[in-house]
Amino acid sequence: MSAVSVRADRVPALKVTQRRVLRSELTKFRSLRSTVYTMATAVALMIGLGALFSAVTASQYKTGAAGIDAVSTSLSGTIFAVVAFGVLGALMMSGEYSTGMIRSSLTAVPRRLPVLWAKLGVFAGTAFTASLVASFVSFFLGQALLSSHHLNVAITAPGALRSVVGAALYVTVAGLLGVALGALFRNTAAAIATFTGVFFVIPLLAGLLPASISGHVTPYLPSNAGEALWAGASNLQHALSPWTGFALLCGYAVVLIGAAAWRLRRADA
Repeated sequence: MSAVSVRADRVPALKVTQRRVLRSELTKFRSLRSTVYTMATAVALMIGLGALFSAVTASQYKTGAAGIDAVSTSLSGTIFAVVAFGVLGALMMSGEYSTGMIRSSLTAVPRRLPVLWAKLGVFAGTAFTASLVASFVSFFLGQALLSSHHLNVAITAPGALRSVVGAALYVTVAGLLGVALGALFRNTAAAIATFTGVFFVIPLLAGLLPASISGHVTPYLPSNAGEALWAGASNLQHALSPWTGFALLCGYAVVLIGAAAWRLRRADA
């Protein structure tokens, strides 16, 4: 009896720690085909459409033409890739609610919030890494296509490196908004529809307003605020400065994540 007691005492207690929850969420993220396919789609959109816009710009270029920004042209795929990153973020939370897996996750982690922090951490790490690689590939591929008319610039050009890294930061934070929306709505369709509406529909509708009104509204929309970081304030009418716009986008993310954390703690799964 004493020998059994000694063996039991030697077994370490399996405590629920943030590190272990993070590893669990990383395992879930890598094992789901939907996340892998969605991430691959986001990277393909970022690189493929950037190359397409660069090739079209180069083919239609006329000598003496002005107003071509080689950096933002090569990163144009970011405009569409952000949708895939938003969908991926929404799926990370809403997917577990649709399958009922969330009950098992919250049973294993009774405090609940570590699950949300782990999902946000896993998404931020993987999305930023993938999008940063895609952003650099998009830039150098786009510049190679634009070089046929000597429209290309080097990565050392003013604002070029900031734009390349900024594109990755933009889609990552936008995707975190998707995670928060998934936690708030607990429904994949609702989260994706809201994300798409905020990043695409509302900016288009705001652009239809009189210039005296839209000029005071559009710069503060999440999409335009974040876009100022990689597209540059000079390419967007009434745009905020790059880092001010990104700070505002981060502010939106903090507010939504806070609301998601509150609901996760207060409402039943």
